[in-house]
Amino acid sequence: MKTLKAGDKVPEFSARDQDGNTIKLSDYKGRKLIVFFYPKANTPGCTAEACNLRDNYKELKAQGYELLGVSADSEKKQTNFRNKFKFPFPLLADEDHTVINTFGVWGPKKFMGREYDGIHRMTFIIDETGTISKVIEKVKTKDHAAQILD
Repeated sequence: MKTLKAGDKVPEFSARDQDGNTIKLSDYKGRKLIVFFYPKANTPGCTAEACNLRDNYKELKAQGYELLGVSADSEKKQTNFRNKFKFPFPLLADEDHTVINTFGVWGPKKFMGREYDGIHRMTFIIDETGTISKVIEKVKTKDHAAQILD
């Protein structure tokens, strides 16, 4: 599977958010969009990353960005995650991997010597025309907004 990179046009996608609403890429036409992929809701790294984005949300919005979090968790898990940490942005419940596969972030991973397939923690910054302007492959979970705004 090929991961999208800077300069690529993002193919149209749609998925349901934590409230069951259908969210489409075209909903963000003409706006800058940050799509961040995280392995699992409510795990330490994912919580640190999403909370860092929440804490810097006003600054990101001031720079013209909309945010979308994506994982393969269920709507219920995403709802719990969002409510627990009061995230001001939607979390997509991409259980069928539609968005994950569109961006090419699923693949082999290693953790504590074990190999398995999973979501690679990556962030894509998409410009107003739907083209990727930046890809962050080495996400610093506790300082992620700074990587985006850099």
